[in-house]
Amino acid sequence: MPLLRTKEIRAMDVDTLPKKLVELRDELMHERGVAAMGWAPPNPGKIRALRKNFARILTIMSEEQRAATKPAPTAKAATTEET
Repeated sequence: MPLLRTKEIRAMDVDTLPKKLVELRDELMHERGVAAMGWAPPNPGKIRALRKNFARILTIMSEEQRAATKPAPTAKAATTEET
């Protein structure tokens, strides 16, 4: 599994991200199970790539959640002093 780029993750629908997380978690559990049984993994870097993808999705989801709950910044009124 190649690494997902942040542009690709941000382009995904809000409904797709949790489904992708479940898919990645299941695949990661499978790969860890294969490694725990002592079998040689066909792709040694796959576990690391899965972990990175999982973390990227969680990070982007939390960023979007914080942006949605954060109040919009208010513009300061420009004050001019006349001397």
